[in-house]
Amino acid sequence: MPVQLRFTLVADGSSDRALVPILRWALHQQLNAKPVVAFADVRELPQRPRTLSDRIAKGVELYPCELLFVHRDAEKESIDKRHQEIQEALENLQENIPWVGVVPIRMQEAWLLIDANALRKAADGIGSRLPVLPPIKRLEKLADPKKKLHDLMRRASGSSGRKLKKFNRDLDQRMQRLAETIDDFSPLRKLSAFQRLEKDIQQVLRNTEQPAQR
Repeated sequence: MPVQLRFTLVADGSSDRALVPILRWALHQQLNAKPVVAFADVRELPQRPRTLSDRIAKGVELYPCELLFVHRDAEKESIDKRHQEIQEALENLQENIPWVGVVPIRMQEAWLLIDANALRKAADGIGSRLPVLPPIKRLEKLADPKKKLHDLMRRASGSSGRKLKKFNRDLDQRMQRLAETIDDFSPLRKLSAFQRLEKDIQQVLRNTEQPAQR
């Protein structure tokens, strides 16, 4: 029976789950299969690892893989510096696992600001006006993509009072729903960070002995 490659995303936090559909889409562009990406949020463990190196080690222990994704938001640092931090953290890993850094500029929320219809649907605001999203080429220049996304989702929901308070508590779940609702992430190819992600995935897959895909 053909064996599928295993993929694991080591998360920075629970909200990183919204990256899984993006990685599935990017992998699907390269493979003749719809891949499964395991989500390793080791910060939820009773004895949660504190350092990036320990989080990676625990993530790989719990979710063995042939290709490892490690997320770090660039925030105020350069993409190269974040990739270097990941590389240094991997030096303590006993296994030599191919890896790809997932480093959006500045935050992962910028990668969800590409589909107004999906955003409105995720906010349960079908009757509301279609949200106006920033131009794609400006997404990497937003000072606070998370705030921008949250503000747009609140507006699209049309919620107020108690409903708005509940909506705010559920924002992480709404973000995940938004990511799952977006069918096409190709607009992200206009962004430098996503271009690097796809290039790195292509290179790693070329260098990896790939089992047959179903």
